[in-house]
Amino acid sequence: MQLNTQHLLKAVLIGLFTLFFANLHLTGDIAKYINPKYDFMSKLAVGIFFILFMIQLPRIFQGKRTHHVCSVHCSHSHDHGHGHWNFAKIIGFAIVAFPLITGFTIPPATLDSSIAANKGSILSQISSGQKEEKSFEESLMENSESLTEKENIDIYSSDHIPLVNNNYLTEGELKEKERWLQDSEIIDMSEDIFISYYSRINENPEAFAGRTIKLSGFVFKEGEFAVNQLVLSRFFITHCVADASVIGFLTEFEGADQLQQDSWLEIEGVLAVGNYDGYELPIVKVTSWDVINEPNEPYIFPIQTLVQ
Repeated sequence: MQLNTQHLLKAVLIGLFTLFFANLHLTGDIAKYINPKYDFMSKLAVGIFFILFMIQLPRIFQGKRTHHVCSVHCSHSHDHGHGHWNFAKIIGFAIVAFPLITGFTIPPATLDSSIAANKGSILSQISSGQKEEKSFEESLMENSESLTEKENIDIYSSDHIPLVNNNYLTEGELKEKERWLQDSEIIDMSEDIFISYYSRINENPEAFAGRTIKLSGFVFKEGEFAVNQLVLSRFFITHCVADASVIGFLTEFEGADQLQQDSWLEIEGVLAVGNYDGYELPIVKVTSWDVINEPNEPYIFPIQTLVQ
C-alpha cells in the first residue's frame, strides 16, 4: 500500500472546506456572509463536501500506476492523480487553498463605515433616484430583485423547515404592519419590516413629518455633514454581502460630533423634511439616544412573504 500525496492533499482540502462551512454554521457566523434564507443550501453544501471527503479517503492509498493501456479513442488530457507534480498542478492547488487560508486566518467581520463610504453617499443615492424620476424603492433595488419576495410555504405543516430568520410574514401580517405605519403615532423600525417602512418614508417624507420614530443602526459620517449630523445606517443584503447596499436616516442632535464611526446607537426622534441638492429627504430630529452593542444580526434583509 503506497501513499499518494496528490490524493492526500485533495482529501485535506475537501476536509478543511467541510470544517470551515460547518464551523460557520455552528458559530452563527454564516449570517455575516449570506441571507439566512440560503442557510439550508449552505448546510447542504456541507453535506456534499463531507460525502466527497469520504469518497476521497480510499484514494489516498492508491499506488501510482506504472502503465496505462488505452484504445485509439483514449485521451491523456485527463488527470487520475497519479502523475508527477508540475507547475500547473501547484498553481491549481494554491488557488483552491487560498480561500481556506483567508477563511481560517481572517475572522468574520461585519460590514462597516469604510465599506459604506465606498458605496457612495446615502444622500446622493436618494437625490439621484428622484432626479431620474424613480421611486425610492426602484432606486434602491436597481441591482436586486425585490424588497418583498414570495415563497410558497405551508407554515401549518408539521414537516416544513423552520424559518431561519424573522423576515417571514404572512400576507395578512404584512398588510397589518403597513396599516400600522399609516396610523400609529410611533414608527418602530424593527428588523422584520425595516426595509418596507424605510422605502415608504423616503418616497414621501412629508406624509410622515412630525411622527415619532424609533430605530437602531451604526454611525456613518460623511465630510459634507454638519457637526450635529450623522447617518444612522444599516446594510441591506438581498443574497450575500457582495450585493450589500447601505441605507439609513440622516439624524441631527447635540453630541453627534463626539460619536465614533461604527458606534451602534438606538435612537428615538421626530421625523422632519430636509433638503439635499434641491430634493426632499427625511431627517430625524433625535430626542433621546443610547449607545448599544452591535446586534447578533446587524443586516437588513428583504421581507419574505409566506403564501399560504
